[in-house]
Amino acid sequence: MALLDTVLSDAGSTPGVSALALLDGVTGLSYAEYGDTSAAQDAQETAHLVTTRLNQAGFEGELETIVITTTTHHHVTTRVDREGDPLLLFALVDRHRTNITWALRDLAEHTNRLLA
Repeated sequence: MALLDTVLSDAGSTPGVSALALLDGVTGLSYAEYGDTSAAQDAQETAHLVTTRLNQAGFEGELETIVITTTTHHHVTTRVDREGDPLLLFALVDRHRTNITWALRDLAEHTNRLLA
């Protein structure tokens, strides 16, 4: 768990990221959190939306990344591939403090380290 906490802490240093949560892609169970832990509830609801509603709505293929944008934040959910059920990395990104493209690039680099 120390390595997981270190990777999330490093990912939390990405400009504008105020919260992170690593979730089970099927159940929404949170394995680790960083920053504003109340954002983990948003992450769990997003995971539920991803696993149940998108397929019902006719979306096909595997999830890679979902970005939900509000007036103040980007809610980023990224799939972390592994053997067995996937993990989801959720990040709450301040919309006014960062460029979403750079944040996505940085998060992708940290995501690759999660299972290394």
